[in-house]
Amino acid sequence: MASLRVPFSFPQPPKPPRHSFPRPSYAVAASAAVGAAATIGFVAATRNSMNLLTPFLESTLNSSALLASLSLADNSAAHSVVDSRTGLSFPSVIRDSQQLLGIGLRKKAVLGLKNITVYAFGVYADSDDLKESLSEKYGKLTVSELQEKDFDKDVMEGDIRMTVRLQIDYEKLRVGFVRNAFEESIGTRLQKFGGSNNKALLRKFTSQFKDEYEVSRGSVIDLSKERGHVLRTIVDGKEVGSIQSQILCRAILDLYIGEEPFDRQAKEDIRRALFSTLQKELKKKAK
Repeated sequence: MASLRVPFSFPQPPKPPRHSFPRPSYAVAASAAVGAAATIGFVAATRNSMNLLTPFLESTLNSSALLASLSLADNSAAHSVVDSRTGLSFPSVIRDSQQLLGIGLRKKAVLGLKNITVYAFGVYADSDDLKESLSEKYGKLTVSELQEKDFDKDVMEGDIRMTVRLQIDYEKLRVGFVRNAFEESIGTRLQKFGGSNNKALLRKFTSQFKDEYEVSRGSVIDLSKERGHVLRTIVDGKEVGSIQSQILCRAILDLYIGEEPFDRQAKEDIRRALFSTLQKELKKKAK
């Protein structure tokens, strides 16, 4: 989404803590649950921007950043991380094996004067798939050496299970706005990677966002890339369609970890976390 051209002609409303559908609530504990984080293989590092990193990145960067705490949600086995900027919660693991790598924000200028947060996003990846797809090329490199390689491109084009989870933060957003925004942003990426002959593919994707679906603050949209480059679109827990297309999967990932991402700091955190996760998996294999 190169730009989210949504007709926001109204002022930003307050954000009442309500949802249009049932979903679990999450909280962040007052102190870092280091033991629990080790169990699930994830600890979030707090920065000024509150972008989140995996525990492997902490050692890679030699960072002294505070560790964000984790807590059990509704007595379930899944932990979650709350973004302090929006109050929105992201599970640290989804689909049993995909780990949260980082959280970012998609902002939009209203009338050219004020930036609002349209949604927060979390990027997830399967560590086994990362190892299988990237270990041969990147297994012996350092973080600094990644700048000279096509790491981002290989991640986006590799047969790696990944998910971009969008959580709507703006109360007045409607599904028609989401559809139009994807039509522009994904359309731009499809043209960038494959020329202008992908209009039918773009229509097939955007047509999944029907007017009957309601979205409001807290609504969750998962864009989940499965093995075989199958993109599954899930709105508030309901699958609304699936499309097999490598170029479509890459176009979507490019919005968040490509050359011109929506949130550059989040992209860098996610990039390093991807590499750190790969390094950790290779060390486990060597033991």
